[in-house]
This record gives sequence, C-alpha cells and structure tokens, in this order.
Amino acid sequence: MTVTTQRRFTGRRALVTGASRGIGAAVAERLAAEGADVVITARTLHEHDHLSGSLSETVQRLARYGTTVAVLAADLTDADARATLVALASEKLGGPVDVLVNNAAAAIYQPLADFPLRRSRLVFEVNVHAPLDLMQQALPGMRAGGQGWIVNLSSASARLQEGPPFTLVEPGTALAVYAGSKAALNRITNGMAAEVHGTGIRVNTVQPRAAVLSEGAAALVGDTIRPDQVESMEQVVEAVTALCACPEDVTGRTGVSLDLLREWQLTVHGLDARPLETRPAEGAP
Repeated sequence: MTVTTQRRFTGRRALVTGASRGIGAAVAERLAAEGADVVITARTLHEHDHLSGSLSETVQRLARYGTTVAVLAADLTDADARATLVALASEKLGGPVDVLVNNAAAAIYQPLADFPLRRSRLVFEVNVHAPLDLMQQALPGMRAGGQGWIVNLSSASARLQEGPPFTLVEPGTALAVYAGSKAALNRITNGMAAEVHGTGIRVNTVQPRAAVLSEGAAALVGDTIRPDQVESMEQVVEAVTALCACPEDVTGRTGVSLDLLREWQLTVHGLDARPLETRPAEGAP
C-alpha cells in the first residue's frame, strides 16, 4: 500500500528551538517530513550530562526526509549568543525564516518561599526574553515576505489556581515561577499578534492540556503523573504544526492542543507525517 503524506511546508524555512529532544525534536521532524528546510538549535550538540537526546541525534532522525537540516548550538540564557541566531539560521537556509517555533524552556521546580533570584531570572530569560528576542529578529524577514508563522510553546500551568481552598496536584506551588513565565509568554504572544496583525504574520501559543512525557518532563514529574494526565507526543505535534500552517485570521490565540484537534477535526499523524491508522501492526510486513 502506498501512503501519501501531507507536504504543507515544502519551500518553507523553519527555526525550532529546544530541538535536541522532546517536543522540539518531534516538531522539527514533522516539519521536515512535510518538506520544510529546518534549522534546529539547543545547547546539547552531542550528549547531555543526564538526559537522552542531542542535536546530532535529531539531525540523524531528520536526514531521511531529504530536506535541508542544519544545526546551531546556542545557549538561550545568553543574550549575546542568541543575538544573531535568526540571521545565522537564515544563512543556513538560504533565505529568511518564515516559521519560528519557540519551544526551548527552562523548568525549575522549587517552593516559592526560598526560590533563588538567580534561578527565577534564568527561567524568565529562557521562557520569556529569548522567545521575544527571536520573534523580534524574525519579524523583518517575515514582513518582507508578507507572511510568517510564529508558534510559542506554553503550558497549562499558566492558568491561575482557584481558591481558597486550593486543590493542588504535584508539584504544586513549586512550579509557580515556571508557570508565571508561561503566563507572561501567553500575554506577549497575544500582544505581538495584535501589533503585527495585517502583515501576514500569525503569532500563537499552544499548550498541552495534559502532560507530554518528553525526556525532560519525565525526569521532573514522571513518577507523579497518572496515565489519564498524559497526551501523546503526536497529538501535541499535530496541534503545533497546524498552527505553523494556519490562515492569517488565526492569530493571538492561546490554543490547547487537544481542543485544537477537536475544533479543527484534525487527524493525528505520526512524526513522519503518515496517518497513524495507516501503519502496519507491530510484526506485520
């Protein structure tokens, strides 16, 4: 049986941050599978000190799709290191970035009463300042091309906790600084969408409704999550890539992955862009 795949991103040039593992690597693969030329960036070029996954491994995964795949190792906590990131990506791609996925995140969980300022600054540097910086860098090229897609990865933890009484689940208030950074990202995304509306540039956030047990998430909270609190990597990637190809009037949204799948009646595909139900069963020829 011949299986055809979508090719929504043929001719597109994408930059995906935090692509050494997890959602970032998965989104980069799906974009490449659908024809995009992709630059991936993260700190880990070859091997992380305690997590699996690296940029080198992601490149190997993407090579089979036959598109241009390039690597830029960068520490997004360093404003100087990221100052030319979009320009360098454009050089490697042979033209302006028209799809930007800000996925990289710093997640430090600790009770607020003794949360160190240096850690708070690091979380906001990666989760708020870096995405805004990269959006600003990408805007001129997108404006010149008359279109662009920016998708920022947020978190369901950005929602306020109702109370009192407060019903908290693990890790409770220990994620409040991380959650606050994602709430700030949501608001900045909405503001940027309003500011560039009418230029052809769409700016949205998407957040999983449930946990996606990437390598980093599993290391942080894997033992405390129930199966009914988890959504698949393919589901969140389906929502992210839908926003990477959305029409111009879809902008300024904070979308929830599973809600978007239902609202737009999307079929969930594998990271290779094939519909999951078309795959042979395990052990089948």
